[in-house]
Amino acid sequence: MAATYDFPSDLLAGQEELHQVRAELLALLKRLPWSVEPLDGFSDTGGWRKVERPASPGWTSDEQAEVEKLRQRERELAVFVSGHRFWSEVAPPETVDARMRLKHAHEAPGPDPA
Repeated sequence: MAATYDFPSDLLAGQEELHQVRAELLALLKRLPWSVEPLDGFSDTGGWRKVERPASPGWTSDEQAEVEKLRQRERELAVFVSGHRFWSEVAPPETVDARMRLKHAHEAPGPDPA
């Protein structure tokens, strides 16, 4: 039987917000042009893989600020979660398992394989 962990509510909330911030950042980065600075498009068909990029208008200052804000919050949350006092209570051999369970704690439990 796998171990269960009694994660503190602030740690669970921090991990959940970290998931949300990362999802929001990923969605934003997918919407933005491929280059932060305005650049001409290019096409390179001479290599082993064809690479093409359209011209990029670059990111606006608001877009850059939004990306930086999300990245900063992601760093803060990652430090909070990884440095939480809870981890000192977990035996070192169990740390990886506990960390993985925390990452998936927000998911609904699946059917019992037994």
